[in-house]
Amino acid sequence: MLTAGEIEELCWDGIRRFPKEAELYIRPMFYAEEGFVAPDAESTRFVLSVYEAPLPSAAGFTACLSSRRRPMPDMAPTEAKAACLYPNAGLALKEARQRGFDNAIMLDPIGSVAEFATANLFIAKDGVVRTPVHNGTFLNGITRQRVIALLRDDGVTVEEATLSARDVLEADEVFSTGNYAKVVPVTRVEERALQPGPLAARARALYWEFAFR
Repeated sequence: MLTAGEIEELCWDGIRRFPKEAELYIRPMFYAEEGFVAPDAESTRFVLSVYEAPLPSAAGFTACLSSRRRPMPDMAPTEAKAACLYPNAGLALKEARQRGFDNAIMLDPIGSVAEFATANLFIAKDGVVRTPVHNGTFLNGITRQRVIALLRDDGVTVEEATLSARDVLEADEVFSTGNYAKVVPVTRVEERALQPGPLAARARALYWEFAFR
């Protein structure tokens, strides 16, 4: 198995193969070579993909409620960024795009808001930022954790709470966090138009200040 330092050097090796101005996405992956249905952990291998993928526009995206739901922890490996979870998210995205939206808001098995199909979800209401409490049905993203900490350090009240679809539909702001797009505002939820708000803008600014230290 490769060490963290060896993986980092592979990343730099991949980066050096592109022009300096290229916008890249670095995707480390692990897979098992052996095992029928149940993978043999001893056969785990590492592969790294580095490819051009410009950051999505900071102008924002639209989202709708999905009929697809995130699974319970005893139904799927929800604590991992596992390939087996992607088809469900893909179906949610397909459904959203057929309705004319960019992304989907997925609920957990008991009907509370979990996250977007491709990122963690935040809302703002009356100056307070709220995000679904991590209940094991979705990934507690690294960018999610970072944004929570940065906002709190900046004096913003951030609550991890059980959110309903109505909470999202009636929010002053809605935005996403994730490794790919970082922090991006939502400009429409279902038929309700939203303007990118000050708290989403502050979260994005704080994140980039942190990233470029």
